[in-house]
Amino acid sequence: MDRPDHILIVDDDREMRLLLSDYLEKNGFTVTAVDDGRAMRRVLVGKPVDLIVLDLMLPREDGLTLCRDLRATDPASPPILMLTALGDEADRIVGLEMGADDYLGKPFASRELLARIKAILRRSRALPANLRVTEVAALLGFGDWTLDTTRRHLIDAAGTMVSLSGAEYRLLRIFLDHPQRVLTRDQLLNLTQGRDTEPFDRSIDLLVSRLRQRLRDGAREPRYIKTVRSEGYVFAEPVDVRKDGR
Repeated sequence: MDRPDHILIVDDDREMRLLLSDYLEKNGFTVTAVDDGRAMRRVLVGKPVDLIVLDLMLPREDGLTLCRDLRATDPASPPILMLTALGDEADRIVGLEMGADDYLGKPFASRELLARIKAILRRSRALPANLRVTEVAALLGFGDWTLDTTRRHLIDAAGTMVSLSGAEYRLLRIFLDHPQRVLTRDQLLNLTQGRDTEPFDRSIDLLVSRLRQRLRDGAREPRYIKTVRSEGYVFAEPVDVRKDGR
């Protein structure tokens, strides 16, 4: 029999931890709730975790720092749902760029939290084989660039390594898996963050802009990621997949 999904809650608000734990347990999850990053790390070492609900505002180490460090040290770390009381879109984008899989602003409805958790879990398990961290090492070549999918960084024509944030890597992988095909903003948001678009949500546009900067791709006449008016974006270059690095 399959074990229930294990959710790790990291929030310094005791009442919030109790409320979320009770609600998620009633919906069939196993829950561990802790109040800071040190306790989070101890849990991750001791038992398998399927998803982390991580509050942005924490004592000592904030959620952004914990998310960034976790992604940097363990590419196979669980998906992260960031909780934030901040309303500015730029602050939410920073969380996604640090490697969070989705964000949810406080206050929120319990049913929305449950829906977001289920969507993230579905997406993480529905990834095609060539997106899993257990994949055979592959280099994806396009134009003047190569993406190392094992180390998750770009390599330019001169051999210089360019680091990518978690959100940038996921977006680039989606483009490389669907080259020369128009992808709408809704599709990109759902594929990269596991949720449908919200009114006036420009997070994909901001991520595309940052990814273009990494690729040194001009916004006015881009070579790689082209804007399709009223539709979305298309990755214009063909992609060469090499399993052996040659």
